[in-house]
Amino acid sequence: MQVAVIGLGNMGSPIAVNLARAGHSVRVWNRSRDKARAAVEAGATLAPTPRAAAEGSSVVFTMVADDTALDAVLAGDDGLYAGLGAGAVHVSLSTIAVATAECVAAGHAARGQRLVCAPVFGRPEAAAAAKLYVVAAGAAADVQAAQPALLAIGQRVFVVGERPADACLVKLCGNFMILAAVETMAEAMALAAKGGVDPAALLEVLTGSLFDSPIYRNYGRIVLEERYRPAGFVAPLGLKDMRLVAQSAETLRVPMPVLGVLRDHLLQTVATRGADADWSEIARVVADNAGLANRGS
Repeated sequence: MQVAVIGLGNMGSPIAVNLARAGHSVRVWNRSRDKARAAVEAGATLAPTPRAAAEGSSVVFTMVADDTALDAVLAGDDGLYAGLGAGAVHVSLSTIAVATAECVAAGHAARGQRLVCAPVFGRPEAAAAAKLYVVAAGAAADVQAAQPALLAIGQRVFVVGERPADACLVKLCGNFMILAAVETMAEAMALAAKGGVDPAALLEVLTGSLFDSPIYRNYGRIVLEERYRPAGFVAPLGLKDMRLVAQSAETLRVPMPVLGVLRDHLLQTVATRGADADWSEIARVVADNAGLANRGS
């Protein structure tokens, strides 16, 4: 299958590499050409524009930072809208607003084109291992057409509806819950530490009993060992996602008081730890607020 990948950051690059390794013919494009090196070394071809990457491709993945970046690669004479051929499917892997997904779907429909939203759960190491969880939504025939490429990058594909925006809402709900889990682990570890209990013992008990899941095991270890750098997912992008959650919550009239705490702690993390902090470094903010010594400095 001829596949294109537009956006080669921490997630897009290993996705392109895995598609090439799976035997697909891969074209890639990224605003910074140097980030294409790993994909090209794996057999991908570097395209000069998003349009050139899309032309002749059956499936075109976009994995870009935010809604603005997605709009930028779609529009213009050199954009994806101009290059996507009849019968080809644009698969948006990015975490974007529900409203943006609806707008992009309308833009494709007006051009007789097809869209599947398929955001993923997993950090860069999961992307490198082709172990992402993919949440897909779109017309059944479109999801089916993208399935061979999706299976090359993930361990499971969840189909959640025929409206592409449905997958975006599921992804935002999931990211909210991931960060809420980090927050509660950080608060519990701070409480244990101040009470004289080893946080490592607390984590062993919790992940060996009530909270035996990848999120608690993996993020719990990151928080315990303060392995925040290099960031797998930077705090400003986490803040962007929580902003998108808030937009949907306001539109749908859903009070989410925990969301306010998460947003405040992300803001504090960026302000005090820098824009290159991992979003899980909100745990350091929790520890600092509890008066615990900063072991990570």
